[in-house]
Amino acid sequence: MNLKMKKFIYVTLVMGAALFLAACGGGEKKAAKVDNKEGKDLKIAIVSSPSGVDDGSFNQEIYNGVLTFIKNNPDAKVTPVKEETGAPDAAVQAVADIVADYDVIVACGFQFAGISSIAEENPETDFILVDTFPADSEGKEQTYDNVYAMTFAENEGGFFSGVAAALETKTNKVAVVNGIAFPTNVNYQFGFEAGVNYANKHFGTKAEAISLPSYAGTDVNDKNVGGNYIGNFADEATGKVVGKALIDKGVDVLFVAAGGSGNGVFTAAKEAKNVQVIGCDVDQFDDGKNGSENIILTSALKVMSVNVDKQLTNIKDGKFKGANELLTAETDSTGYVKAEGRQQLSKETLAKLAEIYELVKKGEIVPPTNFSDATPEKFPGL
Repeated sequence: MNLKMKKFIYVTLVMGAALFLAACGGGEKKAAKVDNKEGKDLKIAIVSSPSGVDDGSFNQEIYNGVLTFIKNNPDAKVTPVKEETGAPDAAVQAVADIVADYDVIVACGFQFAGISSIAEENPETDFILVDTFPADSEGKEQTYDNVYAMTFAENEGGFFSGVAAALETKTNKVAVVNGIAFPTNVNYQFGFEAGVNYANKHFGTKAEAISLPSYAGTDVNDKNVGGNYIGNFADEATGKVVGKALIDKGVDVLFVAAGGSGNGVFTAAKEAKNVQVIGCDVDQFDDGKNGSENIILTSALKVMSVNVDKQLTNIKDGKFKGANELLTAETDSTGYVKAEGRQQLSKETLAKLAEIYELVKKGEIVPPTNFSDATPEKFPGL
């Protein structure tokens, strides 16, 4: 399956998910650019989920992109704004409350898809959305001249993590732990489960992806997707409970995509013996330090900071263009940590991951997403 088809699948995913949003109006009209920020000292706001910009994961990776821009443009200023609930309506309101005060707003996560009407009503403000496309009140995807929206193929990162987990487990029991069953998280889950199935079929592993029924996720279409969902991105206590419960069932490799809640899972792994964790979104090797050891096996990557810095630079240089773009392995925007000293994968596992990365990059393997017809048990390339 080629990139065009993969993008169609992902856009369909986002449009379906947007039906859930309590958005603030919106419509077909594009916001017309009326300002010129070329050479201007930009006032930037970054609006994050409850785990904040220092979560060591998703939000912090985006924030690092802003900080890189400011390092190169020291007259620019950034203000972090933490939205405390993670709910889509509250996220949209958080942006509406500050839009008049900033030149650029960077919004972190699926819950910000409903900013369409704000973008339309404030064409002088530029928006960078990460992990979502803007959608109107009827759930229809929108494009605006003042909104650059980037999404990433989490199903690919999840897939690489599932293969790695299946190849490295000693107990043949692995698991993925997520925050909330937003499409981005379900993509990680389905990709992970697909990776385990792929390794079992093609590499002779015998791994099982373990789920706790009491923590099964319900996606934005009210479908039970299984998995292990903490229900929050900033609940370390519950994260530790879920992590320990999985470890008690024999799981020795945990892929953690749960924001700040994942810190609790990390703690459970550090307190156990012979348990490893796969980090998410960013290289989390430093977070895995446990005395003289380290629990991080590798980390699934979204190359967000580079893309955020790029768009801020485009704004400063007067080259910013609104667009909705899906970033994939084809542009090396998804992947896993393979650098020596930042992961603990065997040479054999690294060789197999390099092999399947090329197949994903070429579109010969297309891991399932939240709303695709494919499933972890049946997907192109399996």
